[in-house]
Amino acid sequence: MSIIKKGEKAPLFNIKDQNAEDVNLENYRGKKVILSSHPLAFTSVCADQMRSLERNYDRIQEKGETVVIGLSIDPQPSKKAWAAVLNIDNVKFASDFFPLGEVAKAYGIFNEENSASKRANIIIDEEGIVKWSKEYPQAQLPDIEEVIENL
Repeated sequence: MSIIKKGEKAPLFNIKDQNAEDVNLENYRGKKVILSSHPLAFTSVCADQMRSLERNYDRIQEKGETVVIGLSIDPQPSKKAWAAVLNIDNVKFASDFFPLGEVAKAYGIFNEENSASKRANIIIDEEGIVKWSKEYPQAQLPDIEEVIENL
């Protein structure tokens, strides 16, 4: 299965973030959403990817109210610990742990070989339609400028 494409309706989901709060796509209508998928917490490229989103959070908001979600299959307590280690305040670290990879599978970004999320960025518009999506090699840090440009 390939990554969800521009123009497709974004599948709804309701999972927990690092603070055990709901991350419900339906609640974000009227806002843009960046779904930034990474394979696993506590790994170097994934940490850089999440830090880049946090560091550029204000620039992202300049493009319109945007919810920024870092998605991986890690359980919620791990996401909480990792967010604390990285000093993340604005990015929601969403846990796609149970059922394993359900959101990643719906978006075509689940890696069956290692049972983890693929590295990808998906931008969803205010109406719930995919505006842009890109998958990256596992070892490649996504270019934040490219993400901001596509908002």
